[in-house]
Amino acid sequence: MGLEALIFDVDGTLADTERDGHRVAFNEAFAEAGLDWHWDIPLYGKLLAVTGGKERMRYYVERYRPDFRKPEDFDKLVALLHAAKTRHYTALLARGAIPLRSGVLRLLEEARMAGLRIAIATTTTPANVTALLDSTIGAHAQSWFEVIGAGDVVPAKKPAPDIYLYVLDRLGLEASACLAFEDSENGIRASHGAGLKTVIAVNDYTRDQDFSGATIVLDQFGEPESPFRVLAGAPVSGGRYLDVAMLRKLHDPA
Repeated sequence: MGLEALIFDVDGTLADTERDGHRVAFNEAFAEAGLDWHWDIPLYGKLLAVTGGKERMRYYVERYRPDFRKPEDFDKLVALLHAAKTRHYTALLARGAIPLRSGVLRLLEEARMAGLRIAIATTTTPANVTALLDSTIGAHAQSWFEVIGAGDVVPAKKPAPDIYLYVLDRLGLEASACLAFEDSENGIRASHGAGLKTVIAVNDYTRDQDFSGATIVLDQFGEPESPFRVLAGAPVSGGRYLDVAMLRKLHDPA
């Protein structure tokens, strides 16, 4: 079966949103609520082992703040903090503080020109996805993606495969007709669980994670003037940056 669709993770894959986006927004939400919680860069790297912002806050309290006296309505507090974080995050995006990663926009445009269908499978909220696309590409960008699977649309977050299965179902495609794009170990566990071949583009938080089974592991998608480095997997002959021709070869080496 030929390649018909590309399915992208968002945070860390389309943009380096974690360190300078979500982490900063979480800290602003905590300060706004009068909490003494603060997630520095190393701590946030550890917290990223937990997918989902609400889940991450619960884990932080259990693991790092046994001194915190949880209110009876702790779940409500977590939900309010998460909503505030999303508000601060979208404000960061509106200021243009979080650009797309190298090669992302070019690849999306080439995929559309080639007639490939594109979709999103992420644990971040729909509002965060919309804000990122609007701030980096424009308000029209949402229409580029046939399916946007985001947030709590499925109960189990990555590394469960549920969000990818949701997207595949709405695309009406088998996994064998698609490629997934991820940046993390939890991400590839989710995509592999759904039967998808996966291209990895690491970032500073994920470069040392286990990407066993990845079709290829790169440091970035790359541009003609800024080629990628292949970190693992069989390189495509002559490849310097991801384009549609290379994706077809990765999908079907024969």
